[in-house]
Amino acid sequence: MRNLKKYWSVAFLCLTLGLVLAACGSSTGSDSSGDKLVVATDATYAPMEYMDDNGNIVGIDIDIVDAIAEAAGFEVEYKNYGWEPLFAAVENGEVDFAVSSITITDDRKESFDFTDPYFVANQVILVPADSDVESFEDLKDKRVSVQINTTGHEVVKGLLGNTSSDIVATETMPLAITEMLNGNADASVGDNSVVLEYVKNNPDVELKTIEDDSFEKEFYGLMVQKGNSEILDLLNEGIQKIKEDGTLKELTGIDIE
Repeated sequence: MRNLKKYWSVAFLCLTLGLVLAACGSSTGSDSSGDKLVVATDATYAPMEYMDDNGNIVGIDIDIVDAIAEAAGFEVEYKNYGWEPLFAAVENGEVDFAVSSITITDDRKESFDFTDPYFVANQVILVPADSDVESFEDLKDKRVSVQINTTGHEVVKGLLGNTSSDIVATETMPLAITEMLNGNADASVGDNSVVLEYVKNNPDVELKTIEDDSFEKEFYGLMVQKGNSEILDLLNEGIQKIKEDGTLKELTGIDIE
């Protein structure tokens, strides 16, 4: 016959432990304390977000979010999802928000909410130094590499057509540039901060950049699940504080109204 007293003691201990573990694992986004927000990014976009030599996610975007978190009184945990997967992670509530040089667009606002802008950028063309390309219009008869589903991709589709076989769409911007360097594209189009950083870090590669008046200014925002006003308000509170105290301008060198 089993020792019932011992059995019930063990059962109670297991039940208690199970409830504790369930409580710890119940959160998909922020942790159970509510003080830490989980942030998705694509850490392939130097200098905005990238992996350092120690495997840490760093960059201008990361510094900005750290400052926002400090100003608004919460902690953050970064997760490197990659570009396309981070959109699903925000939409499904796997993370609390995303930072990844995400331009605020009308199309994206149909599925997500965005904070106030914290950074301004524009597209730029990257070509070999001996290229005859001098403007965006010159790309009409060229093969152009872009990072898939970015605003760079959208502007190139506007020039070459949505289904053009002359668009080489890759998972990351470094891969898009590599496609051009390998001769699989004549030019690459991407955000100015990232393209200029690549040129600076690769002085031995003979390249030239071209800015075009047709490229409009683009504003980055933190991307939040649609309808999550609590997180949105908290982030906007932090953004406003670092604008007012000069921290944002110090980090970016840009005035954002």
